[in-house]
Amino acid sequence: MENVVKRIGLLTGGGDAPGLNAVIRAVVLSAERRGWECHGIRDGFNGLLEPAHCSGQPIRRLTADDVHGIAHLGGTILGSTNRGNPLRFPVRGEDGVMTERDRSSEVVDLCKQHQLDALVIVGGDGSMGIANQLHQKGLRVVGVPKTIDNDLDRTFSTFGFDTAVAFATECIDRLHSTAQSHHRVMVVEVMGRYAGWIALHAGMAAGAHAILIPEIPFEIDAVADAILVRDGAGRRHSIVVVAEGAQQLGGGRALLAPAADGHAERLGGIGAQVAALLEQRTGKECRSLVLGHLLRGGSPSAFDRVCASRFGAAAVRAIADGRHGVMVSLGYPAINLVALADVVGRSKRVPVDGDTVATARELGICFGDKDA
Repeated sequence: MENVVKRIGLLTGGGDAPGLNAVIRAVVLSAERRGWECHGIRDGFNGLLEPAHCSGQPIRRLTADDVHGIAHLGGTILGSTNRGNPLRFPVRGEDGVMTERDRSSEVVDLCKQHQLDALVIVGGDGSMGIANQLHQKGLRVVGVPKTIDNDLDRTFSTFGFDTAVAFATECIDRLHSTAQSHHRVMVVEVMGRYAGWIALHAGMAAGAHAILIPEIPFEIDAVADAILVRDGAGRRHSIVVVAEGAQQLGGGRALLAPAADGHAERLGGIGAQVAALLEQRTGKECRSLVLGHLLRGGSPSAFDRVCASRFGAAAVRAIADGRHGVMVSLGYPAINLVALADVVGRSKRVPVDGDTVATARELGICFGDKDA
């Protein structure tokens, strides 16, 4: 394929994460330095497939003026959605029944109609899967990994993770004083889906006494015993951090909460369940709170701004070098390029035998298992 590039497209898909605007800025500025035009696509793939329903101009050229001063802002100036998957796009039939249809070929055709020579897709595992399919259909695609969950494989970190951990740590820090004042057990539920990275890092940083993650099924009695041991030593408060995908040993799948909008069930509710069970077993007052989408918002950390900027510039560099069907990846000391096919369907989970978990155990943190 001849590597002639004049105009590229850019979209942000899936859940929002701190650092998205820094990526957009880097892509636009890097493209302009090469004399290319960069066109932003609104609301993920909806800007192509459902332009009439977008929250702004579906596709528009972005210049240096458009991205001036946005690197420190949360969210994304392009908008995003996790319900516009072109491989399973929701379509309402004449009978009013919603079905799903593969519209990926339309995406390829529409990119050609808009004279987009390549497409930069910023998103999580779902977006990388879409990117890989579009690549296989002949579209020049480069993926940029984004998720606060840090569960994308083949990259040391994803931008948004550092910011989420920092905010969760601050929140847990604040809970220590109220927990200590009232001799309570405070259970904090954090995002992360089926990976425990946020819970582990924030819990360790904030001095939690128990951390429950999906990678280590827990026994509630082991957690209760650890709390009672602390009580016996005169430490009458405890902080328990729970990843939303954590589950009890032998308890089957992670706890799901029904969605209020009629869509698929979502992970959620494990924090309240753990608090109720611990109150029964310890006799102590237990309170729970869910940080939830608070972890997605706000200004990105310095690390995430730099990481996102490096990713954006590397994506444009890859296109200039004729590299497609790849995802930019954080390595040391350089940004790497990995094949999208090697990322799709793989999840990076916390290694239970890794040094971070080992360190937590040596600090006396309970994981609710036999090694507690």
